[in-house]
Amino acid sequence: MKKIFWNMFLGIAITSGAMAQERYWTMDDCMRYAVENSPKVKQKQHLNDSYKVAHRSAVASFFPSIGASVGGQFSFGRSIDPKTNTYNNISTFNNSYGISASLPLFDGGQLINNQKMTRIRRLYGMQEEQRAKDDVALAVMEAFINTVYYRGTVKLAADKLNESRRTLHKTRRMEELGMKGKADVAQFEAQVAADDYNLTRQQNLYASAFLKLRENMNYCGADSLRIDTAVYVSATLSSPESVSDIYAYASTHNPVALSAEYQSKAARYEYRMAKGAMFPRLSFEAGVSTNYFKNLSSGETVSFGKQFFDNNRGEYLAMVLRIPLFDGLGRYSEARRARNNMRMANEQREEIMRQLQTAVEQAVLDRDGFAKETVQMEKKVEADEISYHLTLRKYEEGLMSPLDLQTAANTLIEARANLLQKRLSYLLKSRLVAYYKGEGIIGKFEE
Repeated sequence: MKKIFWNMFLGIAITSGAMAQERYWTMDDCMRYAVENSPKVKQKQHLNDSYKVAHRSAVASFFPSIGASVGGQFSFGRSIDPKTNTYNNISTFNNSYGISASLPLFDGGQLINNQKMTRIRRLYGMQEEQRAKDDVALAVMEAFINTVYYRGTVKLAADKLNESRRTLHKTRRMEELGMKGKADVAQFEAQVAADDYNLTRQQNLYASAFLKLRENMNYCGADSLRIDTAVYVSATLSSPESVSDIYAYASTHNPVALSAEYQSKAARYEYRMAKGAMFPRLSFEAGVSTNYFKNLSSGETVSFGKQFFDNNRGEYLAMVLRIPLFDGLGRYSEARRARNNMRMANEQREEIMRQLQTAVEQAVLDRDGFAKETVQMEKKVEADEISYHLTLRKYEEGLMSPLDLQTAANTLIEARANLLQKRLSYLLKSRLVAYYKGEGIIGKFEE
């Protein structure tokens, strides 16, 4: 196995004293904070809780429904006397009580399919919550990498500016000694101005990248956020991996794939529920009712206990069959809509799986490509450093022009920036591949 010793730490050096006094946020710290404070994740958590409540309600619908009723009525004028069953001008008080229960026996499979659908929705909600966490972590990881990169380019630009100033100072001294002309001094003055502009530009790009990082983290108080730019890069070149094996695992474990699968299953159960609504419904019902009557016009009345428990109490048992005949094509239209939703969910699942396969393959290709590019770029940086120092020495000896020295310096700083970019890109893609392999995002490569 080929080894690439990238045992280095990227970014700006941080002194041990500052590290002891202040907290510096690593990439994993930023991702954890973003996941814990993301409004999108919290919205998914609330939605997931709603799915749990819906599932509990669907399970409870298998139990009998029980209800009770209590009523009271005063009647004045002509009303029916319950003793004689004739109309009289009397005042009465009627108090009724009832309790009933209903148990569904057959409803075309709506209850069982609703329970299955809500269970799938609950699993779907859990995967959507995890998917939201992963999306937030990936966005923060990319923003953090960009911030570290521009922090590095700021340091490279500052080093380049300092080097140009030193060369300008030497050129002015050589002019005083008659070894260089004013044209050489003017050339390096222009180079110092260009390097100063480039430093300002890189600082602005770093500020924008840092702002994007805080935005993705949902972090307020920019003054207290200090990131640790020491990013460890693996020293081992990743061995060739089977894209099909990674995709096979991701297709059964990745939240994106599981969400699409659960969405398809939920749509299928919803379609079965819609079809079941067109079948007859059979239920068993039972109840007990009683009432108390009092004639207010005369003092004669049977006692409450006698009426409530003996005279007026009644029970009933019933089997109720409800057959849907015509409802303006409402049930048929709902079943047709549910069938179309099921078909669209299936097509969407297939599309998502194709996109996931492409994403896995692209991530592996990018990771391996950046690893190989880093090897070549390291060699180029070494060669450009040698070329720059030789050109600088020849310039001081009068064998090279300022333009040759500037060209060598620009080539070197461009190579160093490219090397930094390739290393960070390799780190980003390595974590992405690890994510598809189920190793998680936060905590990977953490030292």
